[in-house]
Amino acid sequence: MKLDAIALTKCYGVTRALDGLSLSAASVRVLVLIGPSGGGKSTLLRVLGGLESADAGTVRINDHQLCADPAALQAYRRKNGFLFQQFNLFPHLTALRNIALPLEKVHGYSPAAARALAEQSLSRFNLQDHAAKLPSQLSGGQQQRVGIARAVAHQPEVLFLDEPTSALDPEMTAEVLELIQEITEAGQDIILSTHEMGFARAVGDQIAFVAAGKIEESAPPASLFGAPRSPLCQRFLSRVMRY
Repeated sequence: MKLDAIALTKCYGVTRALDGLSLSAASVRVLVLIGPSGGGKSTLLRVLGGLESADAGTVRINDHQLCADPAALQAYRRKNGFLFQQFNLFPHLTALRNIALPLEKVHGYSPAAARALAEQSLSRFNLQDHAAKLPSQLSGGQQQRVGIARAVAHQPEVLFLDEPTSALDPEMTAEVLELIQEITEAGQDIILSTHEMGFARAVGDQIAFVAAGKIEESAPPASLFGAPRSPLCQRFLSRVMRY
């Protein structure tokens, strides 16, 4: 995966969520965004994923130059997969239909092909016994695993994950993180934000520290966690990794 984001600005009223942010990555499989809450990680992820457009600046991911054209952004989004903090499953649909329906309506699969692919995705993540269950009948970890299965069922070019374990208890967090690590080891390109520093260090090829709408530091995990150069990054890591 290759990424070039140059001078991105995104404002919500008087709040500058991204403030001239620039970030580059070359030949990276897993890019991890870390930093304080409210620092701009989620906004950056949504801009990179084409879910929102920056007010200024440019983004290029692989061969895709992102622009504000709705049709172009829709085509770009269809190539990728998304998973966010809330599970966002359709509450009235079974786990199987939660995966199959987007394959039909968004990606153009026939009902039979969508069902077969959904069953394959559930089986891949050991969820086949839960195919007929509604989200309310699943644990939080199981719901998030169904969300991951849905996000990767169509073999996305890039998988975007925004703090995918923030709503889970420690045991379920470990379960979902192990699943994400399996996906990375299978070769999936991923851009994710997380507060799990040990996980970020284990799976990331490049770590970007985001604070106050800017990239304060970006480096391989051994460098950033071992000897951070930015005072803000040093202070952040000293707090979150103390215990």
